[in-house]
Amino acid sequence: MLEKVKHLFIVNPIAGDRDATDEVRAKAEKAFEKRDDSFEIYVTKAPMDACDVIGQAAQESRDLRVYACGGDGTFNECVCGAAERENVAVCPFPTGTGNDFCRMFGQEAELYRDLDAILAGQIQPIDLINCNGRWCANICSVGIDARIGADVHKYSKLPIIGGAAAYVVSAAVNVFRGINTTMRIKVGEFVQAGKHALVCACNGRFYGGGFNPSCDARPDDGVLDIYVVKEVSLAMLPFLIGKYAAGRADELPKYVTHLKGRDLSISFGEEHVVNIDGEAIYSKDVDISLKPGAGRLIVPRGMHFFDAV
Repeated sequence: MLEKVKHLFIVNPIAGDRDATDEVRAKAEKAFEKRDDSFEIYVTKAPMDACDVIGQAAQESRDLRVYACGGDGTFNECVCGAAERENVAVCPFPTGTGNDFCRMFGQEAELYRDLDAILAGQIQPIDLINCNGRWCANICSVGIDARIGADVHKYSKLPIIGGAAAYVVSAAVNVFRGINTTMRIKVGEFVQAGKHALVCACNGRFYGGGFNPSCDARPDDGVLDIYVVKEVSLAMLPFLIGKYAAGRADELPKYVTHLKGRDLSISFGEEHVVNIDGEAIYSKDVDISLKPGAGRLIVPRGMHFFDAV
C-alpha cells in the first residue's frame, strides 16, 4: 500500500564546506515530535544521485515532500528528481553557502529556514526551465558569467584563496582570456549572431551570489525574462556589470536587449559552459524552453509572494 505522505530530507554533506546531517536530523526530530507522519534522511553520495532516490520514493507515496538541505546545487538536484511528477513537491531548506533561489522572496526567504512553517505550508505549481534535458528552477546563462562561476570551485581549492577571493581570481582569469564569445542567439523572431558577453534566461531573479538582472521575474508567470548582452569592452565591463547586477540593465539598451519568451536557442562553434542553477554543463548547442507548471514548490506558512499577481 502506498504511503499517504512521505517526507524526505536530501542532505548534501559538503554544502557550505560542512556536514549538516546532524543539524538537519535534530531539527526534523523536533518538528516531527507531535506529528503522526514520519521522515527519512538521505545523505547524497554522488552528483545527481538524489534524482534516483526521489524517483524511487515517488513510487512509494501518494504525496512526497522533498526538502533540499544544502545550497542551490542541492535544490537543483531535487528539482530535477521532482520535475513533472504530480505527487512530488520540493523546497529548499538551506544549509549551504549559495541560496540564490530563496533571495527572490526577500525577507520571506527566512521562512525556508523554519521547518515548522514549511511543514504547515501549501503547494504552489511553478514553471521550470528545461536546458538540454536538465531541469532548472532559477536561472540559466552562458558567457562570461557562466565561465567565472564554473571556475570558482577550481580556485577556491587553492591555498589561501577561498570565498570571495576565489570569485575575484576567477573573474580576473576569465576576463584576461576574453570577455566576449561568438554565438548565435534565437528567441522567437529575434535572431542575433556575433560576439556577446553573455545571455541569461531568468525564471527567478538572483544568481551568481547576488546578481539580480531581473527585478520582477516570477517562476509562476509562464514566461522567461531573457537578457542578451552584446560585445563589451574591458573599459565598459565594470559599468555594465554594475547596472546588470542591480536590475538596471534596461538603462543600457545599446548593450542589453531585454526579451520575453518561452524558448531560446544558442549555438557556438565549440563547447562552452552553461550555467544551470549554479551547476555547469558543456555544449556547442543550447536549447532552453520553459515548461509552465512542471514543478511543485512547497510554500511555507506565512509567505505571501505568490499572493501577488
